[in-house]
Amino acid sequence: MNFPDDLRYTTDHEWVKVLDDGTARVGITDFAQSELGDIVFVETKPVGTALKQHEVFGTVEAVKTVADLLAPVDGRVTAVNEALDAAEVVNSSPYDEGWMIELTMDNPGQMNALMTAEEYKKNIGE
Repeated sequence: MNFPDDLRYTTDHEWVKVLDDGTARVGITDFAQSELGDIVFVETKPVGTALKQHEVFGTVEAVKTVADLLAPVDGRVTAVNEALDAAEVVNSSPYDEGWMIELTMDNPGQMNALMTAEEYKKNIGE
């Protein structure tokens, strides 16, 4: 499995990448997509939605289950990935084409509490 070192991770299996403009891009990990199986639908909150850390920002529907997506940090949704209309992109490219939302962070310091790639690997027993 792939866990890029330039990302931060949550215990709920979301990843966060801080972009050059300070925006946080959020998706689910390679581990999460493999556990879910074939993803058939992704629904997210719309642009402009204010979120608190751990608040549901959407759902991922796989063939056999539905999982909530939880905000890794406080912020406001500034973009939703239009490529998610073809939800299977999350299975094939969870860190690139399969990202979910982008947020302007209210408290960038919350990133410090998220796991590094090494910590995340230990968390999932890899």
